[in-house]
Amino acid sequence: MQLHTLKRNTKNKKPKYVGRGGKRGKTSGKGTKGQSARAGRKYRPAWRDRIKKLPKLRGHNKNRAKSVDGSKLKALALNVRDLEKFFTAGEVVSLETVLAKKVVRIPKGVTNTVKILATGELTKALKIEGLKVSDAAKVKIEKAGGTIS
Repeated sequence: MQLHTLKRNTKNKKPKYVGRGGKRGKTSGKGTKGQSARAGRKYRPAWRDRIKKLPKLRGHNKNRAKSVDGSKLKALALNVRDLEKFFTAGEVVSLETVLAKKVVRIPKGVTNTVKILATGELTKALKIEGLKVSDAAKVKIEKAGGTIS
């Protein structure tokens, strides 16, 4: 019996690979120890820290988030002098007629309303329907013989 004639009874035990699908063997491309070698490692992105340090916009005025109070839209201003200029006596003033005559332009995708304000003078009797009217404008419209409904 010589060394080169000897045979093993059991096969060589292959090393168990670490990392399940990693770059083979031992640490499987993860280096040694530390956060990056552990399971479920997740680095917090550097930009996230910067975002978290920014102050939140709070309050009920210009800083109020649109998602919190998106239903509250400002009415577009329409002055009494514009009614005098664009409408004839006895004509009905509604959101549809105001938009058709392009007295005011509502931004695309925004369903706003229009509020009539008291700047200027009115001499024609007009019928106002479905629009908001300021108290001073109401006085001027009724003085000119117009109605508000």
